[in-house]
Amino acid sequence: MIRFDTSGVFHDKAVAAKLLAKIDEYLDGGRRPMRVMHVCGTHEHVIAQAGIRSMLPKNVEVISGPGCPVCVCHTGDIYKALTLAREGHIVATFGDMMRVPSERGSLQDAHAKGCDVRVVYAIDDAVAIARENPGREVVFFAVGFETFAPVVASSVASGPPPNFSFLCALKTITPVMELLLSLGNVQLDGFVTPGHVSAIIGTDPYEVFATAYKMPIVTAGFQPNDILLALAMLARQVRDGAARNENEYTGIVAPGGNAEALAIMHEVFEEATAVWRGIGPVPHGGLSIRAGFSSADANARFGLDAKVDASIGKDKGIPPGCSCHLVIMGQMKPAGCPLFRSKKCNPENPIGPCMVSDEGTCKIASIYRDED
Repeated sequence: MIRFDTSGVFHDKAVAAKLLAKIDEYLDGGRRPMRVMHVCGTHEHVIAQAGIRSMLPKNVEVISGPGCPVCVCHTGDIYKALTLAREGHIVATFGDMMRVPSERGSLQDAHAKGCDVRVVYAIDDAVAIARENPGREVVFFAVGFETFAPVVASSVASGPPPNFSFLCALKTITPVMELLLSLGNVQLDGFVTPGHVSAIIGTDPYEVFATAYKMPIVTAGFQPNDILLALAMLARQVRDGAARNENEYTGIVAPGGNAEALAIMHEVFEEATAVWRGIGPVPHGGLSIRAGFSSADANARFGLDAKVDASIGKDKGIPPGCSCHLVIMGQMKPAGCPLFRSKKCNPENPIGPCMVSDEGTCKIASIYRDED
């Protein structure tokens, strides 16, 4: 591992300069190209906010992959939430999900038309709503990656109120990384993997990328110099021509992850094929509630699969003219979309899902002008 004392100096320009010099050195002074992908909306936010792309040598390209859970929440799951709301049930979710567009409208549109859709800041807030309304069904629309999954699993296992259930649209990150590599149309020299997801699952699940795919991997934290150090570690792997599974975020992430969190996830969830918006079905790409906890599964409780046309899962769920599917898969920068930062699609009026969330690549690029 590259040894620099970065404790307490994650924004230190002198440290950043050393890391940038190392990247340049490992890549033969700009003669060797390096194209890497991260799969984390928080990483994209830090990269854009800190102007990291403008600091990097011209031969280094960092592209954003499918790292925003709000962006990849498929329209089929949104239709299920809308169905519940229109049937008179209380639907609770986080704020970002309210504005995600679909052909049948958004949860915000449903709220404006009188449906009881509420923004909460934690699952406990939604549980409190259920206790306060014992005569009504309350459903929490759970969207996220493995970072959030243990929290949902713990709430399911704890025995929520009888009128409370979960509509789960939880995703798992390593299967979609494998899918991207199997497609063959995204040429990469390495992955930067998300520190918060890795704090749960560990770095061991990434070993397959280094061994089977010969793809360099570095798990990174969330300060600018965390990311620069991760890029320097990837550059060294590119120089060496030997793919390794390395961990920059050693103070937080262990190889085996968080055993307690993984245990509760395994108890409550099973891996399932999930439809990712902009990508399509991803084998093992999602988590579904096990049959033993079906009373807490809104999908089973309300027969949502029968109410929402199964054929919806066949498409990518992207509006006409929108290129979010290409942005999500790292095949296009936001500025390449004809709708990007136009009167039709902007943070105040999003057309595609990538312009909605604070972790959406298009919204981040629009705010920080990262693609100019």
